[in-house]
Amino acid sequence: MKLRQALSAALLAAAGLAAPVAVAPVAHADTLICDQYGSTTIGGRYVVMNNRWGSSAQQCINVTGSGFRIQTQQGSTSGGAPLSYPAIYVGCHYGNCSPGTNLPRQLSRIGSASTSISYNYVGGSVFDASYDIWMDPTAKTNGVNQMELMIWFNRTGGVQPVGGRVGTTTIGGRSWEVWQGNNGGNDVVSYVAQSTISSWSFNVMDFVNDVDNRTRVDRSWYLTSIQAGFEPWSGGVGLAVNSFSANVG
Repeated sequence: MKLRQALSAALLAAAGLAAPVAVAPVAHADTLICDQYGSTTIGGRYVVMNNRWGSSAQQCINVTGSGFRIQTQQGSTSGGAPLSYPAIYVGCHYGNCSPGTNLPRQLSRIGSASTSISYNYVGGSVFDASYDIWMDPTAKTNGVNQMELMIWFNRTGGVQPVGGRVGTTTIGGRSWEVWQGNNGGNDVVSYVAQSTISSWSFNVMDFVNDVDNRTRVDRSWYLTSIQAGFEPWSGGVGLAVNSFSANVG
């Protein structure tokens, strides 16, 4: 990480869950967002959200023309759920849809979903850097989707995804640990990189097809959003999405 329900921290751990975000005006260079669920749009097609759903402590993100940087992080937790999921996305998240999006879109009608990311990492923090890809049996634009697909590009401090490890696989020419579970609100399948990835361009559908083979998801389901950001447990100032793009064709 998506309306935050009153679930236990243990159930929420690493779930990428989030709360509804307020629709905000288009960002200009270096727009600072400190509101708990504040958001803005960039590039005429992406939403950037602060999404501080797991903590009452202040978190501020500095939104740039191509991504964002965590500017302030005053929260800290030693276990359970992460503090937040500041992220950039295309699609719909709790009624806040990115400008001009063609999502939700039925999986059977998607040929490819190309995406690209560049992350900046910092030391002295506990976090994961994750894509959050949401799917549902209906063309849902609000509320919790039934399937969350997470792609962890990096993790520190021993954090781990929801559920348990069920094996490994190769997708996009890279090796991944595969985890499956349920956070009490939705099913989660997580792909954890075996070594840190700082930037990559890939096809989201390669991961979606693997989830299709493992779970109840089928081609009649809908892709509702593609999101990229961080789940911090402590620290995180300086973590950044330098750039992000996603195109569902």
